[in-house]
Amino acid sequence: MKKLFSIAAAILFASCTSTAQDIKLPAADMNQKSLSMVETLRTRHSVRTYSSRELSLQELSNLCWAACGVSRNNDFRTSPTARNRKEIRLFVFTKKGVYEYLPVENILKEMAKGDQRSLVAGSKEFSQDFVLEAPVSLVMVLDLEKMGGKDERARMMGCVDAGNVSENVNLYCQSVGLCTVPRATMDSKGISALLKLTADQFPVMNNPVGYPKED
Repeated sequence: MKKLFSIAAAILFASCTSTAQDIKLPAADMNQKSLSMVETLRTRHSVRTYSSRELSLQELSNLCWAACGVSRNNDFRTSPTARNRKEIRLFVFTKKGVYEYLPVENILKEMAKGDQRSLVAGSKEFSQDFVLEAPVSLVMVLDLEKMGGKDERARMMGCVDAGNVSENVNLYCQSVGLCTVPRATMDSKGISALLKLTADQFPVMNNPVGYPKED
């Protein structure tokens, strides 16, 4: 009996520790205050300076949902994708680690520990260090394995869909008082190595996100 108990305890401990660093997000707040769409479009602008203020877990959940979360029926996303392939994977870079946003499960799955935001800032050849001021950076990865094709047309449509996710982020941030800028600069090779991406999975765009820096 003791042996069985020990085995059961070990299995339970292993199952708990294997996902211990994953973050369960609260449900996105559908009643948060925001600007109208017309006002959001009128005032939207890119921002490259950020406050040191961190985003709360609720704010992070709202942000990820706006980017490419589940809109309805567990089958549709807030951002459109070609033939509903859902080929854009969203990765969240923070000071504590790197996570993949899983929309249906509504969790942040830990992919790497520690502050890896310098990879989003750029490479040794060219880097934009203002990215390090933003507490969060969202990286959109195109997964051609989900596209049903890997030709030039599939790549083009995938890049368009990454742009759709980025635009969701741009508009959402403006509407709720956050700030961001859409970027293509980043250390794509470094990010691919960190996330263990295949040759058919590659970073396309990123958005550093934070609060505006106070004057």
